[in-house]
Amino acid sequence: MKIKVNKTILELTQGDITDLETDVIVNAANTALTLGGGVAGAIRRKGGPKIQEECNKIGGTHVGGAVITTGGNLKAKYVIHAVGPRHGEEHEDAKLKDATLNSLILADKNNLKTIAFPAISTGIFGFPKNRCATIMLSTTIAYLEGPTKLEKVVFCLYDQNTFEIFKHTLQSLTQKR
Repeated sequence: MKIKVNKTILELTQGDITDLETDVIVNAANTALTLGGGVAGAIRRKGGPKIQEECNKIGGTHVGGAVITTGGNLKAKYVIHAVGPRHGEEHEDAKLKDATLNSLILADKNNLKTIAFPAISTGIFGFPKNRCATIMLSTTIAYLEGPTKLEKVVFCLYDQNTFEIFKHTLQSLTQKR
């Protein structure tokens, strides 16, 4: 599914984010920037040790924060490591919004044209997928309504259920516009 927000394409796709050829993919990171399981584990396996080495040099970031490394052996040139909230922590919606927004800002600051997001915090952090979809998509749409150099934003959703949730959410958000 694709829509256009100003001059930027917003696209939903189902698959493995590490296979995408966007300028940057977003890693659903932890505060220590340790590439463990889930999206981070796939990035570590396919991207090689260089990404973890760069994360170790950065040292970490706060919940809601985002940092950038090279993409190692991935098709994407860069990885933005965005730390989403654990379900049940304080101000979790605002923290997920910040992780999304900070990733978009970081992509723009680095003159990147294409970015791909996973459903941040919905894996081991247990964040509800429907809330994640609403927060991430509405934050992205609002950002794209302002000045940006981004040409394409992809939400790459690993399974059919998550894809359907994001699709339904995007349809309802765009009907309100």
